[in-house]
Amino acid sequence: MSEKLLSIENLVIHFETDDGVVEAVNGVSLSLTKGETLGLVGETGAGKTTTALGIMRLIPDPPGRIISGSIHFGGEDVLSLSKSDLQKYRGHRVSMIFQDPMTSLNPVINVGNQIVEAIELHKDLTHAEAIAEAENMLELVGIPKERFQDYPHQFSGGMKQRVVIAIALCCNPELLIADEPTTALDVTIQAQVLDMMRKLKEEFQTSMIMITHDLGVVAETCDRVAIIYAGQIIEMGDRRDIFKDSRHPYTIGLFNSIPRLDQEVRRLESIKGLMPDSMNLPKGCNFCERCTRSIEICKDTEPEMKELTPGHFVKCHVCAAEAEEVSQ
Repeated sequence: MSEKLLSIENLVIHFETDDGVVEAVNGVSLSLTKGETLGLVGETGAGKTTTALGIMRLIPDPPGRIISGSIHFGGEDVLSLSKSDLQKYRGHRVSMIFQDPMTSLNPVINVGNQIVEAIELHKDLTHAEAIAEAENMLELVGIPKERFQDYPHQFSGGMKQRVVIAIALCCNPELLIADEPTTALDVTIQAQVLDMMRKLKEEFQTSMIMITHDLGVVAETCDRVAIIYAGQIIEMGDRRDIFKDSRHPYTIGLFNSIPRLDQEVRRLESIKGLMPDSMNLPKGCNFCERCTRSIEICKDTEPEMKELTPGHFVKCHVCAAEAEEVSQ
């Protein structure tokens, strides 16, 4: 069995606002082994980025607060790390590529020195050695080292994203969290950036959490997939489980909304309604009001996460009942 790197159990994160409490993450549990890539998939507001910020201990407090749950990384309790330990943890052991490369870089510092800053913070190198390593990282992500002195405004969106990836990987982290790293890029550049990330991941032997709403990106890059909805993981399994044998009505709805080359349809199916208000979540299943297969128990009782087949987990009353019938 592969060695477990990250383990999250029943993570709950709330934001206290003037209008009420936003229940952003509600009992998320997941794990990641060394060298594995996990896709965290869900629509806007589902809790993907908040979960990632929880792993990084970057939840803004106030208004955000980790209410309960645990996060262990390499056997270490992340939620009890001191400020000095957190500085070693972030960037050195776990790095994050934030959502928008356009705003992730400091506009008044040249890109080379931004990489140097990250290296000097976590590695015991001289300034000259840090510069040499920064130049090497630029070359690794496909940017000539001669552009070391250039500023972010002199780079295209795709090139900025490469710089952000260079900063994230310069200290050879054990885990890379990529928060929708290709959202702001055109399709051709997306493919180039994903291919580069895949190669660098293999070269640095880095585990990765890929946060996205693009199932095509998941199909290309991920080993396992977790579908998140209204702050809860509602289906999780390896890539084949999710793409070939998806069970949860929400996951099925996601796949039905994607055009396919092997089928001719007049109109794609859509999931009716909207995700529930995170200040006023339903008593039972969060997806109940949009689900075409809901039954009476769905309205009043929150479903448990059930393992339908080895490694394939689903949080749904109907799916659990069907699995039980088959087993009998």
